[in-house]
Amino acid sequence: MMRLTLLAAGFALLTGEPALAQDGSPWATLDGSAPRIIAHRGASGDRPEHTLEGYRLAVEQGADIIEPDLVMTLDGVLVVRHDHYLSTTTNVADIPEFADRRRVQGERDDWWVEDFTLAEIRTLRARQPWPQRDHAFDDQFLIPTFEEVLDLAEELGVPTEPEVKSPGHFASIGLDPLPELVRILRERELDGEDAATAIQCFEPDFLRRLNEEVDTPLLMLVFEMNELDPAAMMGTPTVALADAAGFADGVGPAKSLVINEDGSNTGFIHEAHELGLSVHPWTFRDDVPMNPDRGVEWELRQVMRFGADGVFTDFPATGVRVRTEVEAAFE
Repeated sequence: MMRLTLLAAGFALLTGEPALAQDGSPWATLDGSAPRIIAHRGASGDRPEHTLEGYRLAVEQGADIIEPDLVMTLDGVLVVRHDHYLSTTTNVADIPEFADRRRVQGERDDWWVEDFTLAEIRTLRARQPWPQRDHAFDDQFLIPTFEEVLDLAEELGVPTEPEVKSPGHFASIGLDPLPELVRILRERELDGEDAATAIQCFEPDFLRRLNEEVDTPLLMLVFEMNELDPAAMMGTPTVALADAAGFADGVGPAKSLVINEDGSNTGFIHEAHELGLSVHPWTFRDDVPMNPDRGVEWELRQVMRFGADGVFTDFPATGVRVRTEVEAAFE
């Protein structure tokens, strides 16, 4: 597999090394380069999420990075889904031979990816989970494997930013994703600090383990602690930035940690940058803005001006357009 050396500089922002910055850059990002547009689950606003077709469209729209979410099949293959239940993003409920696979796990009655082999997953087709979005492409596209997404990324010349979903759960049922992930990263020479990929996760223990195996850049995903503990102080992340800096190269915060409802700066990005951490807030959606009167473009303009190093968006074309507008305003 040819190493993506030409793309490696695109992730210098995750290591904290100033590879692209120019003296006098107007951007307040960690390295002074323009913020990266990260296609959240592909161009998921326009196509069913986590499909090769959606990733390809995202790059056509100008995305700099594509983001696959990783879950494991019964036979230990990393496939790309946001959730490990299948009913919302596939046609599994319409396939009679899988009717008996439905079961309760926790508080949810559903079909679970860990109960299906890759061959069985291949018989499913992807669907758009958001009711207000275009459903014209439902039931047309396959569920890809992680390695197929990496093949596409190499073909298209873009880095990836995979998120490992619920690794603790999968490990508890004998499907620890770490060995398979490490195997893939090593075989594709994506295990170095200059790799054209960065691995993200909400579970710090998984990233700590992964940090001992590879030098691939790591991104700690965080949200507001008061979602778990109502007594927690507002604006407190689920993992302290100082702790994240001990094993990760960047953070992916919920946007509420970065921007207040009135559009003012929380200071989160500056604090992370002081620790050498890049910041990739999520998720910017044209059809679900935090302030319906101001819209998602207002959100994007604000966080880009605050110094976000990348933004996760379901609509990459919007992110690209706003970035161009913000950059033009500097001139």
